[in-house]
Amino acid sequence: MTIEIKVPVLPESVADATIATWHVKAGDKVTRDQNLVDIETDKVVLEVVAPADGVISDIIDGEGETVLGEQVIAKLDENGKSDAKQDNNNAKQDTSEEKSDSTAQEKDKAAEAEPAKTQSGGNGKSSEVKVPVLPESVADATIATWHVSVGEQVSRDQNLVDIETDKVVLEVVAPADGSVSEILAEEGATVTAEEVIAKFSEGGSGSGDGASDKAQVKEDSTDEGAESDFDALSPSVRRLLSEKGIDAANVKGTGKNGRITKEDVEKHLQSGGKKEAAPAKASEQDTPDVASGSRTEKRVPMTRLRKTIANRLLEAKNSTAMLTTFNEVNMKPIMELRKQYQESFEKRHGIRLGFMSFYVKAVTEALKRFPEVNASLDGDDICYHNYFDISIAVSTPRGLVTPVLKDTDTLGMAGVEKGIRELALKGRDGKLAMADLQGGNFTITNGGVFGSLMSTPIINPPQSAILGMHKIQDRPMAVNGKVEILPMMYLALSYDHRIVDGKESVGFLVTVKEMLEDPTRLLLDV
Repeated sequence: MTIEIKVPVLPESVADATIATWHVKAGDKVTRDQNLVDIETDKVVLEVVAPADGVISDIIDGEGETVLGEQVIAKLDENGKSDAKQDNNNAKQDTSEEKSDSTAQEKDKAAEAEPAKTQSGGNGKSSEVKVPVLPESVADATIATWHVSVGEQVSRDQNLVDIETDKVVLEVVAPADGSVSEILAEEGATVTAEEVIAKFSEGGSGSGDGASDKAQVKEDSTDEGAESDFDALSPSVRRLLSEKGIDAANVKGTGKNGRITKEDVEKHLQSGGKKEAAPAKASEQDTPDVASGSRTEKRVPMTRLRKTIANRLLEAKNSTAMLTTFNEVNMKPIMELRKQYQESFEKRHGIRLGFMSFYVKAVTEALKRFPEVNASLDGDDICYHNYFDISIAVSTPRGLVTPVLKDTDTLGMAGVEKGIRELALKGRDGKLAMADLQGGNFTITNGGVFGSLMSTPIINPPQSAILGMHKIQDRPMAVNGKVEILPMMYLALSYDHRIVDGKESVGFLVTVKEMLEDPTRLLLDV
């Protein structure tokens, strides 16, 4: 019995994955639950194990290939012994002549029927094309793009349609060689999980008039060929090409069969080969000003993901009584402390002393003193948390994420620095696990690293508050009746006024300020 080895269902918000390492090769014998392959996503590395004892008969996708959730990547022969299987076949061939004769007659009949099947246009077994099972908490999806038309010949696993949800873009591929006989849901239509969106007829691909027509189209129009190549790319690669304005034809692919990977696009950008997208597409979207000929507009529909983000941000504003209070902190004491102990700290703990450890420890101490800020609403109840899990913004190649540093009250300065560094490296390498991103009772966002002088951060429900750190900038300050130039930083605390009163919010922010301006308070607990 042959078993298909598939990519596991990918985590929420993950569009595709990459084959990282095959631990076996075709022909290897494996045992049940033996790790076969590591599959790497943007956030986690997944292990795929053998479902039974057997022999790996075929590896379909090699290392470095981009794959989708539940895509078949290998095949396993459950019999487990290829030599024994061959001997059994020989024995059956020697001892069952009558059965062989009858089988041959059946094959002859099938061969006679095959030409008729081909002449009828390849309309073999009919099947339904359905919307995949949607990620948890996603109610419906939208048909984004059909890459084929009715009657067009396609090959097995060719991408038929992109379906966009609130969190991820899903690809639906052809179940076999054949053609789409009917499209039931057009682009822009809202669909639900496992809804039938098209009908598919198997057979007829790669032969007859359909194949010659495809060859003729390829010869007549290189633009359409480039568009077909673009459709064969993974959603993440297509989005990257569109965002950067790059024509896929100008990027050299190093993947399987010359397929373009994300690394190929990034290498193309680094080499200074950025070019505008195909003129035909630009002309469709741009509306030139006839008078000047140089003023253009580009109208692009808001993506489903962007609309969801907008709705949730608006919901956070409308469903919470959000208020922001400000203060400023003199960073000179911390800067002098870092300068004095940086070398010995790094020598002892093997990591540099940064600002974030001071921020985290100051916030943790303030949360202990003002438990309302560490609480959350659950219906009509207020849930006070007796633990301290802080979400921290970390910059990654794909944007900002907020992994959670847990139990910060039990960590020393070195422990906080190491925890933040570990999360940052995971984010950079795309190895953040879902557990790293879940939970968190309070958030610290440091817009200062991007140059922000002041902002009003938006609460991340169900949390009750978020602290915004900003750019450290020299400013003239009055100290003991004299003007001094000091490195100052603005603090902004946005809080839910339903849980946190003004007294607690201001007290919390003043506590953070005092801890940062006099770090010895953290040691003395005063």
